[in-house]
Amino acid sequence: MPSSSSLVRINNRSHRVLQDLAKREKASMSDVLDEAIEQYRRRKFLEELNADFAALRRDRRAWNQEQKERAVWDGALADGAAGDK
Repeated sequence: MPSSSSLVRINNRSHRVLQDLAKREKASMSDVLDEAIEQYRRRKFLEELNADFAALRRDRRAWNQEQKERAVWDGALADGAAGDK
């Protein structure tokens, strides 16, 4: 089943770079662009997650609560139920 597509305008420089990357990767420009978008999405997710944890660490009370919660989960992992054969 063919996937749907949409038209997106990019500047000439970006188009040349995309063509070059596709040629070097022996892939379609769409595949290269899909991969680039996925990598960008993942990077933004991690940047936002890091910013959220930094904010949490700045709030001493919230960070202490987080540490307590992690300790509870760490204890649950050590109960011997997970991974036993």
